[in-house]
Amino acid sequence: MSYADKVFVQNIKAILSNGTSDADLTVRPHWEDGTPAHTVSLFGVVNRYDLLKEFPILTLRRTYWKSAWDEVSWIWQKKSNNIHDLNSHVWDEWADENGSIGKAYGYQMGVKSHYPEGDMDQVDRVIWQLKNDPASRRIITNLYNHHDLSEMALYPCAYSMTFNVSGNKLNAILNQRSQDMITANNWNTVQSALIVYSLSAAYGFIPGELVHVIANAHVYDRHIELAKELIENQQYDSPTLTVDPNVKDFYAFTKESFRLENYRYSEFNHKIAIAI
Repeated sequence: MSYADKVFVQNIKAILSNGTSDADLTVRPHWEDGTPAHTVSLFGVVNRYDLLKEFPILTLRRTYWKSAWDEVSWIWQKKSNNIHDLNSHVWDEWADENGSIGKAYGYQMGVKSHYPEGDMDQVDRVIWQLKNDPASRRIITNLYNHHDLSEMALYPCAYSMTFNVSGNKLNAILNQRSQDMITANNWNTVQSALIVYSLSAAYGFIPGELVHVIANAHVYDRHIELAKELIENQQYDSPTLTVDPNVKDFYAFTKESFRLENYRYSEFNHKIAIAI
C-alpha cells in the first residue's frame, strides 16, 4: 500500500464522517450550470510525508505527475501568469481573452525585491539561501500578496512554501487555504514533492519531510459519491522516483529529469466536474 493512499483515504473518511456542510450558507463557488457548489469540510488537516521513503503519489487512481510538473515549471521556472505558456487546460476557466490570470501565481514568483545581496525574485531568493545560507529560517515563498488580490483571477489556494534544512535534509511545508480533495489534493502534494526533490538534487541535499497544511479540506457535494467509490479502489505499492543527478540548476529541470518506475494504479475514469 502506498502511504499517500493511506493518508488520502483517512482524510476523505474523516471529512465525510466528521465534516461540516456549508449547505445553509451563501457560497462563491458554483457549477457550470450556475448551481451553488456546496461542500463538506474539515478545518486544519495536516499531512506529513517522508520523501526519502516514498514518492507521495496516489495509486487509487492515476495522478498525471508530468502535467503536475508542467504547472510547477509554469509558476516556478517560467514565472508566467499566461495559460499560453502552459500545456494543460487547468486554468482556462480563469483566464481572460489574452490568456492572463492577472497578478497571480507565476506573476508573484517573478516580482523582484531588494535584499542586501541584490535584487532577486522569490525563486532566485530560495536558491540563493539554499546555496549560501541554508541555516536560515526565512526560506519562504508566498503568493498571497494582499496588495494584488483584486487583480488576480483566482486567489492562490496553495499559497506558501517554507523550506528548512536539517542536517543534510531539505524539508518543506506547503500551506494551503483551500483544498478540493477530489480534484487537486494529490496534484498539489506531488507538485510540492517534486520541488523538494529537484532543489535537493541540484543543491546538495537529500529529500526530507513534506508537511502539507490545509486550512479548509473539502469534498464538493457533487463529488461525494465519487469520493466514496475512489477510496474503495485497489491500492498498490508506491513507485520509485529517480532524479537526474547531472542537473545542478533548478531552472534546468524538465519533466524528463525525473523517472517514475513501477507506477501501478487503479482505473478511475469518471468525468469530475470542476467548481468555478
